[in-house]
Amino acid sequence: MKILYIVPEINNEGGVARILSVKANYLVENFGYEVHILTQNEGNNPLFFTFNEKIVLHDMILKGNVVSFFLQYVKALKNAVNTVRPDLILICDNGLKAYGIPFILKTKTPVIFECHGSKYIEENEQANSFFGSKLKVAFKAFAANRFTKFVALSKESLKEWKVRNGVVIPNSLWFKTSDAAHLKSKKVIVVGRHSYEKGLDRMLQIWQKVIVNHPDWSLEIYGKSTENQELQKLAIALNIAHKVTFFEPVKNINDKYLEASILAMTSRYEGFGMVLIEAMALGVPVVAYDCPCGPRSIITNNKNGFLVEDGNLDSFVEKIELLIEDENFRVQMGNEAQKSSKAYQIDTIMLQWKSLFEELTGN
Repeated sequence: MKILYIVPEINNEGGVARILSVKANYLVENFGYEVHILTQNEGNNPLFFTFNEKIVLHDMILKGNVVSFFLQYVKALKNAVNTVRPDLILICDNGLKAYGIPFILKTKTPVIFECHGSKYIEENEQANSFFGSKLKVAFKAFAANRFTKFVALSKESLKEWKVRNGVVIPNSLWFKTSDAAHLKSKKVIVVGRHSYEKGLDRMLQIWQKVIVNHPDWSLEIYGKSTENQELQKLAIALNIAHKVTFFEPVKNINDKYLEASILAMTSRYEGFGMVLIEAMALGVPVVAYDCPCGPRSIITNNKNGFLVEDGNLDSFVEKIELLIEDENFRVQMGNEAQKSSKAYQIDTIMLQWKSLFEELTGN
């Protein structure tokens, strides 16, 4: 089977790039598929994640104003489809142009949209114009039903979009391991970009309260930083800079989970929450805000993690401190987390994709 993925960029450290590398490699190495990826990398090297050498990368260069950009995109899109002649086309791009693909491509080839974001983000973004908010959301909601299939990462995400062609296939773990964190280190880990939706500013406010009673614990934050270093400035303003360490993204983030005793997620919204299942697979208990719409599909509150009322800072502090102060409970919750993560093993998830592909192609 021949697959064409269409994505913005894969030469970065983002979750979409990581999960695409995992899926594409699996399709080639385990199912013998021919995989092509059309990107907007403006040069495909260097790649942060590893892609099998059999995967064919097609890169499009898009320059100029909005009209010129769009016309180049349409041309590159059609050229790639005519060149590859895929059995299936998969879109991994939440940009406005991606939702226009059903109207651009006049093809009988099944086109699948992978939704890696929350509609809530679109509806609540800080837009500068009417078109940048209401019209854009309305167009995406309309276009979502024009794809052959609309794949959401959770039932909650699918409910947001209200599509007739929807199916749920969650992200998979990208590693297999029998390792588990020993949960004895006095360390809490956070993984996420330095962006508004990841809510790292909320985490710093939480940490200011936690270290009052637990000054011997430290916080490590892994994620792509911004040039203005606002989070570092906030840590200084809160007088907690000596208890917080910022790191850039690392490929071996699973090794960092193993060194931690708790993973915290304070996102304002999530498409899924990949870091949750990564940490849980390694036996690390998790604490997350119940934000739209990823964590609640992964965490069973008080069993394999804590799901805290969104924005309730004091409750979040309470759950972190409970795990800090009770090592036995920490271990118990970590064990439950590791058990529940088995639902996201790559073999299980990729069989769901294979079944969908075969259903749509009749193979």
